[in-house]
Amino acid sequence: MNLFDQQKIRIGSCAWSLDDWRGVFYPLDLPESHWLEFYAGHFPAVEVDSTFHAAPTEATVCRWAETTPASFRFTCKLPRQITHVCRLRDCAAELMSFLRGIELLGPKLQVILVQLPPSLTPTDGKHALRKFLVQLPRDFRFAIEFRHAGWHRPQFIRLVEKYRICWVWADTTPLNERNLAPFEFLPCTTDFLYLRLLGDYTTKYGVDGGHMHRYEKLLWKREAALESWSLKIQRHVADVRSVWAFAGNHFEGFAP
Repeated sequence: MNLFDQQKIRIGSCAWSLDDWRGVFYPLDLPESHWLEFYAGHFPAVEVDSTFHAAPTEATVCRWAETTPASFRFTCKLPRQITHVCRLRDCAAELMSFLRGIELLGPKLQVILVQLPPSLTPTDGKHALRKFLVQLPRDFRFAIEFRHAGWHRPQFIRLVEKYRICWVWADTTPLNERNLAPFEFLPCTTDFLYLRLLGDYTTKYGVDGGHMHRYEKLLWKREAALESWSLKIQRHVADVRSVWAFAGNHFEGFAP
């Protein structure tokens, strides 16, 4: 891979404000209000998870922009009110309100992530998806993550290609298969790639509903998966303008 193609790739974590990282990634005496600034000194981009739970205030968005370098980039999850509660239906007002608020990031905002719930099947959601994609403004870039395998069909590849939406590549390989190279459905549908290294979500909660681990160190290594994803990116990087790759704590136990 040449230097030009390497410069297209930005990596980071899914979220930055995680208490388990205190004293491991973040210095113990660093106030949480300075965590994003510290994070931005080590990584060129972040996927904002908090926007999934609630739309941020204008003051919060402006603070994100002001405390990060000019070269830093954000991708933001669409609120769950749109994807999981409304399930893409009758959500035009919520969508436009969110986009108006988040666009205060200016050029630092690169991608809006549309993460669909695993319970949303094509049978239930294909008509809603078509109507939803029509109303997406063209001055934002969107990536969509289909969490139900029923969407993995050529007709839906063509649909997202039509609207220049990125089909998210997500690695949710079970932990007992971590030494295997992941086999995923990997369409390339627009001029950028978006990879999420999410890992096995069964490692997140125990039978009592509590967290099974503290995410403060590597718990399991996935060298084969990382090598496989590296090769997949190399195969496509010359044909796209940018590559976004974000790791969650569940992938190896410690995202940074």
